[in-house]
Amino acid sequence: MSDLLIKNTRPMGSDPADILIRNGRIDAIGTDLAAVGIRVEDAGGRIAIPGLVDAHTHLDKSLLGYPWYKNEVGPRLIDKIDNERSVKREYGLDAHIQSMRQSLQSASYGTTLIRSHVDIDTDQGLIALEGVMETRRQLAGIVEIEIVAFPQSGLMRRTGTADLLDQAMAMGADLVGGLDPCGMDRDPKGHLDTIFALSQKHGKGIDIHLHEMAELGAFSMELIFERIRALGLQGKVAVSHAFCLGHSDWKATQAMIDTCADLDIPILTTAPPSREVPSLQRLKAAGVRFGAGVDGFRDTWGPYGNGDMLERTMLLGMKNNLRRDDELADALHVTTTGGALVMDRPDHALVPGGRGDVVLVEGETLGEAIVTHLPRRLVVTAGNVAARDGASLMVRP
Repeated sequence: MSDLLIKNTRPMGSDPADILIRNGRIDAIGTDLAAVGIRVEDAGGRIAIPGLVDAHTHLDKSLLGYPWYKNEVGPRLIDKIDNERSVKREYGLDAHIQSMRQSLQSASYGTTLIRSHVDIDTDQGLIALEGVMETRRQLAGIVEIEIVAFPQSGLMRRTGTADLLDQAMAMGADLVGGLDPCGMDRDPKGHLDTIFALSQKHGKGIDIHLHEMAELGAFSMELIFERIRALGLQGKVAVSHAFCLGHSDWKATQAMIDTCADLDIPILTTAPPSREVPSLQRLKAAGVRFGAGVDGFRDTWGPYGNGDMLERTMLLGMKNNLRRDDELADALHVTTTGGALVMDRPDHALVPGGRGDVVLVEGETLGEAIVTHLPRRLVVTAGNVAARDGASLMVRP
């Protein structure tokens, strides 16, 4: 059912109103709305927000459903990457089952749109992609999933990965992924030439993990800027993490932020407390599209997180020292409409004509809803009820 009337709610914490959804889209927002023959849900005065957007996660990595993973992995990035491949083999990890578990848990918290990076490497080939694509098919109408073909183990350092990425794009991955051209592959030209060539070949966008910090990250960013200008790919290339934009050299980082605005390069963060991250206020002031995600959680990389993007909104606020209620509303924009704008979905908002993704949250104000992040009363995806009272209507495998 894609027609629904939600009575007695407060859109974005404002005055009471009803929300009428027809054919999966918001038809009207106003008082005393009526619609014959349409299912009615009473919000009981709760706040309505757009569906939450997890714009950076890894659905194929989760260990949800397994016993607690005792993490004893070394400190380097490559240690975590190599260990993960080993554990996947040992556990016989099924990317479809694990991505179903994570996606449905996220949906129970109100996430209706996900961008997931999915590992493509010479150990597992395209198995993880096939699994997450099957999850995407089965969860259509519950949560929308966008897939990035991601060379987690490196691209140039593992012969054959580029060919696998090419196959992944042909199979239906939505974007080409990249990872630390200097720090991982030690061949920034080769790495970036490869992923930009795949983007052009398949007519798809790019999302690059850039953990590289300070001057090294700035160097990689400049190389990305050069290719976007040369190939006319403005608006088609996103950078995830972008820790170099949080560097203490204010003038240098402002120049990069301004260039991201000029070239329409979206930035995606997970607001990790252990790293310097791009400033929400500075990106907003420059007009840079900005989204957020939970990254991986309950996996071989780390134990933290649960898939709740409202909790992530609170962490984003804490990381950016946001204290005022209007500032917290800015953080919520990043984890709802802002994240959807990063994914080129301009209709993800509580406005007539917008997609019918609505989440009912508890609190007198948006700020209270974010900070307390109590179980969601109702989660609606394109007019379909996907979760109720903090639980997905579809049972997790």
